[in-house]
Amino acid sequence: MNVKRYTARLIKSAWAGLAIVALSTGFASAEPVKTITPGKLTVAFNGDMPMTGFKDGKLIGTDGEFLARLADRLGLEIEPMQMEWSGAVQATKQGQADLMLGSMGWTKERTEVFLMTDPLYYFATTLLQKKESNITTFAAMDGLTIGTVTGFTPIPEMKTIPGIKEVKLYDTSDAVIRDVVAGRLDLAVLDPALVEYALLQNPDWGLHQLPLTPEPDTFPIMSTKYYSIISVWPENKELYAALNAELLKAWDECLNVEVMAKYGLGADFWFMGPTVDYRNGVDRPADWKSPASPEKCFTK
Repeated sequence: MNVKRYTARLIKSAWAGLAIVALSTGFASAEPVKTITPGKLTVAFNGDMPMTGFKDGKLIGTDGEFLARLADRLGLEIEPMQMEWSGAVQATKQGQADLMLGSMGWTKERTEVFLMTDPLYYFATTLLQKKESNITTFAAMDGLTIGTVTGFTPIPEMKTIPGIKEVKLYDTSDAVIRDVVAGRLDLAVLDPALVEYALLQNPDWGLHQLPLTPEPDTFPIMSTKYYSIISVWPENKELYAALNAELLKAWDECLNVEVMAKYGLGADFWFMGPTVDYRNGVDRPADWKSPASPEKCFTK
């Protein structure tokens, strides 16, 4: 056997195999995906748990830890940028952050500002209130005061609820919850995951949250089941595509279920999309179907 010729054939075959792998994954090299700071992923978040937080040098929470796992797969190191929600929006719009996240719901209006990924999970509107109150309908809000965080999606509709006494806006979710506990607010609309996490840790508050009965013809936003997404700086289509590719794999591998279950949010309804995919024809193809976790994710 001609050793040199045989070795040459092996090397040629190896390079051919690497080329096939590169083409099949969509990446021609092992270089990290393009970001504002090479090799780093600058993440804007507000630190509301259980969605996002920063501890011991790591992003934590349902959204934070999930993103950290994706970043690791992409060979990127997290660069945290914690700030209020409105500040995170501006930082990501202006390219000071690569992306923002934290139970951020998809809306058509936001597609004009950001590139919005496939969902991490789904959520719907709930009403935070005292346990002696059991309000679940728009009609029952007559004469009441309701609060939420500045910049949150439902605000315009909240202001049109018939008979609503006042809509109060706050800088943080903590401030909203404090006013519900103190009786200065009758109701609050906040991130359901944040509220569930807080109530589990603080049963002495005497609060609970109840799902709002949908009225889609009159209040389409507050009646919507939301896609919880990652908003990407619109100039970075490469990062956007890479995150979507990893998200697709993560759903099939139950990664989102695994991470959310660590924070007490592993029930199957967090991972079942809306009946009709309203992103279709907006920022997704007409035949796009929202992902759902396979049955294996919920069987032991």
